[in-house]
This record gives sequence, C-alpha cells and structure tokens, in this order.
Amino acid sequence: MTNTTHFGYKTVAEDEKVHEVAKVFHSVASKYDVMNDLMSAGLHRLWKTFTIAQAGVRPGFKVLDIAGGTGDLSKAFAKQAGPTGEVWLTDINESMLRVGRDRLLNKGLVTPTLLCDAEKLPFPDNYFDRVSVAFGLRNMTHKDQALAEMRRVLKPGGKLLVLEFSKVAAPLQKPYDLYSFSVLPWLGQQIAGDAESYRYLAESIRMHPDQDTLKSMMEQVGLERVQYFNLTAGVAALHTGIKL
Repeated sequence: MTNTTHFGYKTVAEDEKVHEVAKVFHSVASKYDVMNDLMSAGLHRLWKTFTIAQAGVRPGFKVLDIAGGTGDLSKAFAKQAGPTGEVWLTDINESMLRVGRDRLLNKGLVTPTLLCDAEKLPFPDNYFDRVSVAFGLRNMTHKDQALAEMRRVLKPGGKLLVLEFSKVAAPLQKPYDLYSFSVLPWLGQQIAGDAESYRYLAESIRMHPDQDTLKSMMEQVGLERVQYFNLTAGVAALHTGIKL
C-alpha cells in the first residue's frame, strides 16, 4: 500500500505531497517576500534577525541554509563567514532557489546554490559548523529523517537552528485562526493571484508539531542542549540544538 501523509488538512500519498508542495512554491516564488511582509506585518524580518544572532556565524565557518528560499539567511551568513567561509543556499524548489540565487548575486555575494532534498542531503558527515532551516521544516514529509540528516552533516560542536511557525498562545488562538483562514487567503488572491496556496500555508502551520513536540523530535535524532524561543507569543519559534 502507498504510504500517506498530510498536505495541509488533506491526506495524500507521500510522493504526491512533494509535487503539491512544489506547485505551491512555484506559484508564490515571485511574490514570496512581499507576501511575507504582509502576512507577518514585517515581523518575519525580526524573527530572522534573531535567528542570525543566535547562529553566531564567524569568519571561516561552513554554513548550510536548507529551504533557503529567497536567501535572507544566506545573505547574512555569507557576510559573516567572509571570504574564508562557505555558505550553501539550498532548496528543493527550483523557482525559489532561482529567486534566492539572483538576489545574492545582485548583492555581490557569490555563494554555492544547490537544488536538493533535505531528507537526503548530498554532503559528507561532520562538514558544517551551522545548519539552518527557516519556514521549511513543516513542508517536509519525513521531518524526523530531515532532522537526522541535518545532525549528520553538522560537525561535533555545530549548531542546528530551526525557525518555524508554531503554536500561538491560547488567548490569541481565535483571532489568529480568523486571520489565517479568512484574511490570509484573501491577501494571497489579491497580491499573488493564488488564494489556495496561502490556505495551504495556514493549514500546514496547524499540522506542524508544536514547540515541545519538535524539541523532543530534535532530541530523538541525537541533538543535545535543545531549547526553543517563542517569538511573538508563539506565532513562530526558534529551536536550537547542538551536536556533541
């Protein structure tokens, strides 16, 4: 029998999910940053700034940015790692990767870019000082496998950073749901001409593991000192873990 998984609130075959997620991001790639600014009132930039600070990238570091999309984290990491460092921008979606690559080139940053699946990373063991994934883990079919791969490619002492939408504080749940399922698809239609993709994004957030569940998943793949920081009352959360 074919294994199934969720695509938002729908149950689909695992291989079908990959194609459905791809269609979403092919559709929204050109308007991705504009929509992020509208969806989060610009807060996603503050969340990423906090993530960059927690990463503590230094000159000469090797950094892997998974599901790097339009390249916000890669741009900052490349500047911090400097000419002696190595920062890889990767994504499973070619449309998103092209946008990110072109944006980095326009900033004068020449970094390697690679189309790859986070569940099967084409890098050797113990290679990177830092691995990051921002707003990408929830779209992966086998999150435990992806997390294990991220740990594998980290050097001993290296840090994984997972920035993702998470479970909002209880008093905000009702207005957040109203916004997510009414306002967000409307914005998607007006700005990107695609309400359904943004309805999926809202559903995918609800299906993603909450803060404590994700913390446990990171520990189960062998990461140590796992902790998380709630951002904007849990709308997003940054999880970090160390490979010892």
